[in-house]
Amino acid sequence: MTDQLGFRGRIALVVPSTNTSCQPESEQLRPYGVTNHIARISIKERPLTSEQAFMEHVQAMREGMRTAIDQVMTCQPTHVIMGVALEAFWGGVKSADALQAELTERAGVGVSMGSTATTAALRRLGAQRIAILTPHQPRGDEQVQQYFEEAGFEVRRLIGLKCPSPVQIAHTPAERVRSRLQELDGEDIDAIVQVGTNLAAIRICAEAERWLAKPVLAINAITYWDALRRSGIDDSIQGFGSVLEQY
Repeated sequence: MTDQLGFRGRIALVVPSTNTSCQPESEQLRPYGVTNHIARISIKERPLTSEQAFMEHVQAMREGMRTAIDQVMTCQPTHVIMGVALEAFWGGVKSADALQAELTERAGVGVSMGSTATTAALRRLGAQRIAILTPHQPRGDEQVQQYFEEAGFEVRRLIGLKCPSPVQIAHTPAERVRSRLQELDGEDIDAIVQVGTNLAAIRICAEAERWLAKPVLAINAITYWDALRRSGIDDSIQGFGSVLEQY
């Protein structure tokens, strides 16, 4: 027998408990016959402006990630999205690849992560020189830049919004995202990358592709694209950027 609603695929979304953007944005990308199923990693809502608070936040996500995967696998999803942006980039390419392999073995199905999915999309586009928008504090920005440089990309510019707490990331005004994307743009870059799964940006980045005339990759859209394609689902999803529409 086949799942009545998720007869083409069932995607598990593993996100921090403070994240209010990844799930609703992923729902907008869901094609017919695919269902999304959320699992939450319990973390505190608190200021992240000190080094100690930031590292405790990262550790809480690490400790809760595997438990959340074990819990959501009881509904038998066919693919998992690990929607924790920082952990997907932390430690560079080698660490990200090892984490993806470990989580894939644990889940028993394919796992998509923002780091490896964005790398795949950039390579598909032939983009080499990039600019990056993050919601993170400087320590997180260092990890994101390190990852992309190790992956072979030239990071020409990076803007970190320094959002003060996990929940506050989702409260970032759309106009602030738009203005920072414009600030990042230039003739010296091939594409702009937005990271941070709680930063609501899939529609803004799709709009930006039209007025910047280059790829602008929103992490939630690109990770969902990776999950669909690796699940053998090739639907063109309109209105959320060139990658989902064309590749």
